[in-house]
Amino acid sequence: MIDRRFLAAVGGFAFVAAWIGFGLGQALLCVLGAAICWLGAGIVEGKVDLGKLQRRLGGEEEAPSR
Repeated sequence: MIDRRFLAAVGGFAFVAAWIGFGLGQALLCVLGAAICWLGAGIVEGKVDLGKLQRRLGGEEEAPSR
């Protein structure tokens, strides 16, 4: 398993490298693309529940479980 701090460091390096090489706008697009792919992979693997995510983003309160 890869350490999360290592992944954060690699991601930060990649963001700054893209920022320097392409500009801030394109670097932010790279981050947005990575986030979309991360979410898609989570959905495919079953680690992201779309219903729960939609309720959270919509501001709806979850019913307490009994």
